[in-house]
Amino acid sequence: MLRALSFPSFPPRWSRLHPFRRRRTGPARERKGLASHAVTPVPVSYAVFDGPSPEPPLVFLHGLFGSKTNFASLAKKLVLQTGRKPELVERLVCVDISPSETTAISGFQNFIAAMKAVDIPRGIPRSTARRLAEDQLRPAIQEPTIRQFLLTNLVYAEDRFVWRVNLDAVSQHLGELMGFPHFQVDYPGLTLFLGGSKSGYISSDDYPEIDRLFPEAEIQYVPDAGHWVHADQPQEFIAAICNFLRFPPL
Repeated sequence: MLRALSFPSFPPRWSRLHPFRRRRTGPARERKGLASHAVTPVPVSYAVFDGPSPEPPLVFLHGLFGSKTNFASLAKKLVLQTGRKPELVERLVCVDISPSETTAISGFQNFIAAMKAVDIPRGIPRSTARRLAEDQLRPAIQEPTIRQFLLTNLVYAEDRFVWRVNLDAVSQHLGELMGFPHFQVDYPGLTLFLGGSKSGYISSDDYPEIDRLFPEAEIQYVPDAGHWVHADQPQEFIAAICNFLRFPPL
């Protein structure tokens, strides 16, 4: 079902574009399509904010060019507000992304090209390196917030400043990263798609596919927020997630 959250500061945009529907899922269907694929775990960098716990965690997965540090302060606040209660975290929150291809609106190919073109000499301090990198990014990337976001990937390694993102690998596989595979199986748990009202990553064109793959989905938009909802409106972002986590399971 698609339904609005009780987030009183504004009317949800999707309700004006998409007719209200309520549907309860029937008996559990046979889950096919995933078990036949071999899954190989890979090591990832992570941070834990409240120490070991036997309870299910609230997990943040950042996007392309992002870092776990992007959510550090918000994660700490959510730890305090949610307690990590197991009955509240067994669900999914998708922040300003939908199950559709995003190549046309992402601009990532331009970002990659601009980052590859950056040339920083050895033996200079971090502040100078960041300034030089930003100056070189500016002609191709006019928005200061995007430049600052990309500059979080500038790190010192082997006596020079480099990009910690594997730009060649990202460029070669950008189509797969920006696309979305076609699944026949759906996710039956409660799901929140939380978008920015100024962003185009979750549009009314995406609602049918969201409803197909996430039959218990809710869609909400945070006002005056772009793609980086957590950075543009952090308090509203936390409030929306906390309200969703407190929503009783059907």
